[in-house]
Amino acid sequence: MALLLSVFEQGLIYGVMALGVYITYKILDFPDLTVDGSFPMGAAIAAVMISGGAHPLLTLPASFGAGVLAGALTGVIHVTCKVRDLLSGIIMMTALYTVNLRITGKANVPLYNKNTVFENKAAESLFGGALAPFRTLILIAVIAFGAKYLLDWYLGTHSGYLLRAVGDNSTFVTSMGVDKGKVKIIGLAISNGLVALGGCLFAQQQRFFDISMGTGTVVIGLASVIIGTSLLKKLTLFHVTTSVMAGSILYKACVAFALRYMKALNLQSKDLKLVTSVLFLLILLMAQERRKKVKANA
Repeated sequence: MALLLSVFEQGLIYGVMALGVYITYKILDFPDLTVDGSFPMGAAIAAVMISGGAHPLLTLPASFGAGVLAGALTGVIHVTCKVRDLLSGIIMMTALYTVNLRITGKANVPLYNKNTVFENKAAESLFGGALAPFRTLILIAVIAFGAKYLLDWYLGTHSGYLLRAVGDNSTFVTSMGVDKGKVKIIGLAISNGLVALGGCLFAQQQRFFDISMGTGTVVIGLASVIIGTSLLKKLTLFHVTTSVMAGSILYKACVAFALRYMKALNLQSKDLKLVTSVLFLLILLMAQERRKKVKANA
């Protein structure tokens, strides 16, 4: 039961992050590596605010706002400075490593015995008794699906349609007299805001911040997006953002399964990144095979 709860909790947290990756990878077709810096930035802000005695709920908008700023700066580097998309993300990711260290002052900040969004008097009184073991999962689900529905709403607005149009046909958007650069900056800002929000939730669920916790975040996000948009494509009842979050849960389940049987394969906990990379490669190959079958049947 504990393993299953952990899979769903972390799956939904990374699902919030994957929503941000979905914006850049699927909508904007922008390989944004800022994610590996904005995810721990959200965690760093949460750790510092909670350690300083701030209310845990305030960490959510603060982390999102910081992520928005980081994403917007990536967009400015790309649009205004004419730096290639991949390089602009690398530049920002590298800069955020130092920024995150500046925010916390050290590489690791524990949050044990501190109030978090999931562990506080209000949450304990609201979800006590039989619901106590599921308190963290319920609260994560509320925040995660709240973020999902807000993103769905935004993508249905005029600005959201322009964002999707830039990814599909930027020339058409320019012909309408719209500055596609500004649209890209908005998309990158929202994307990294969601990623930082995911980092904020992750730090509070794990009860610590570590400077290296963002390493490989973009891989997890891409795997979740690919699973959700490719392997779960036949589930037409799922909205695409719902599929992305479901893909994140499935991916974390695969990682948990691999970790559970790592001893049988003579693997250790330090091999987790290797296991993650191999799983991502397998997911990519499965997605490619699926596309080939679709084309063959068309």
